[in-house]
Amino acid sequence: MSKPSHPKPSADSDASVPRSKPSASSIPSSLPRLIRNLDAVFHPKSVAVIGASREPYKIGHVILRNFLEGGYGGKVYAVNPHTPDVLGMKTLKRASDAQGKIDCALVAVPEKFVDDALKDSVSAGARAAVVITGGFSEVGNKAGEERIRKIALDADLALIGPNCMGVLNPAARVDSVFLPIYKMGRPHAGSIAFISQSGAVGGCIVDLAARAGVGMSKFVSYGNAAVINESHLLRYLAHDESTQAVVSYMEGVKDGPSFMQSARALTKNKPLVILKAGKSKQGAAAAASHTGSLAGSAEVYSAAFAQSGALEAQTLEELFDFSKIFALPPSRGPRIGILTNGGGNGVLAADSVEAEGMELAKLSGESVRALKTMLPDYTTARNPMDIIGDADAARYERALQILLKDPAVDIVVVIVLFQTAALDSSVINVLVKAAQAKSKPIVVVSTGGEYTELHRRILDGYGIPTYPSPSSAMRAISRFLQYENYRCRFHASEEYCGHCAMEKKNRWHEK
Repeated sequence: MSKPSHPKPSADSDASVPRSKPSASSIPSSLPRLIRNLDAVFHPKSVAVIGASREPYKIGHVILRNFLEGGYGGKVYAVNPHTPDVLGMKTLKRASDAQGKIDCALVAVPEKFVDDALKDSVSAGARAAVVITGGFSEVGNKAGEERIRKIALDADLALIGPNCMGVLNPAARVDSVFLPIYKMGRPHAGSIAFISQSGAVGGCIVDLAARAGVGMSKFVSYGNAAVINESHLLRYLAHDESTQAVVSYMEGVKDGPSFMQSARALTKNKPLVILKAGKSKQGAAAAASHTGSLAGSAEVYSAAFAQSGALEAQTLEELFDFSKIFALPPSRGPRIGILTNGGGNGVLAADSVEAEGMELAKLSGESVRALKTMLPDYTTARNPMDIIGDADAARYERALQILLKDPAVDIVVVIVLFQTAALDSSVINVLVKAAQAKSKPIVVVSTGGEYTELHRRILDGYGIPTYPSPSSAMRAISRFLQYENYRCRFHASEEYCGHCAMEKKNRWHEK
């Protein structure tokens, strides 16, 4: 993924970076105003960077640079009463000095100045604020956090933070994350939203997504959640047209019943994957000092996630792996077909199918006959389908089409050893063409070094989920099927399921 260009900013002229335009909201007017005002976080018409700085290492400098050089199409104001200009822009002494209304205030000033910054932003017309500043409940300053909470609630100000890392909306070129682009990559626009209580964990996942070519619709580091918490974000994202799946790192929830209600409303139509931290006694204590969260019982959280249709990841790797799988079309069943050019990898994949409680597909007689006509005499036509180490892209294509046409196969796992001499990059075209037909879910497994990683990034960029091992792929597929099963229960009384596109008598999840 190429990095954004960094032309010299100008206060009056548009940079050479393509500019975005704030889009119309898809959020219904029936939602509370506080939640609707999140539009000003993700699609602001104007932003004020309060605490803009000339110093490159300061947070206010990085955020201002992000907006000036990242292609944001709205109006940008730099606020700093102690310097006349920053990055070529004339500064304002306060946000309320702006000629027009401020839609979103981006606050990066010391804790003692946050109250005044928010009050002034409200007077300037702000509907939202992202407060990067720390020093609140996470260090015992509950009174200070309560003051900014009251300011926000009195004005229906959708306040993210405090003690957060910022917000990303790649499609709208909104970037208030204070980590420099050369240190943390920015993912392209996609369909996965990621909300994180921890800025550090969030930054790691965003960086991984950017490197892997996985797109994001939104990223929110919400920190102490003084006003906007995970429940508000889930309710917003449930209606966000650009978001098809939601991934969450959390240390605790502010309001259990509200979270359950919001999660259930989301998972009716969109998957939710959660990594819950603070499960151990020591982890819970660390969470309390990190974001001021009460971690609570791991068993209670796991039960709540299951009841609300959320899928629980156990590690950061799983959180990332599970998030990618939901770009796939719905599955018509749990039967797995495996295609490989390495026999040992096929055996490992078969083991993982059984370990995850899934089913290895029994190929139809027609498929077996077709395989025998195309494969060398020294191979066996069975599942896993080993097309052996001298397979080229053409052999992959023929074998893949046989699996895709077989009614006994519901999901196809393609294992590719890019290290073999006969295989070249043209196999990418084969996989992309087959996946874009969306006839069945296709998952790719490829293990290796730099050359392999390059090809995996290309496939991930096309929305084809790739995994470094058969076990990681099968874990992700099992969660994919778990959500498919959960979601289709909402159609249990109907003769035709609008999600899996199957008649009731044929639904695998009801048998």
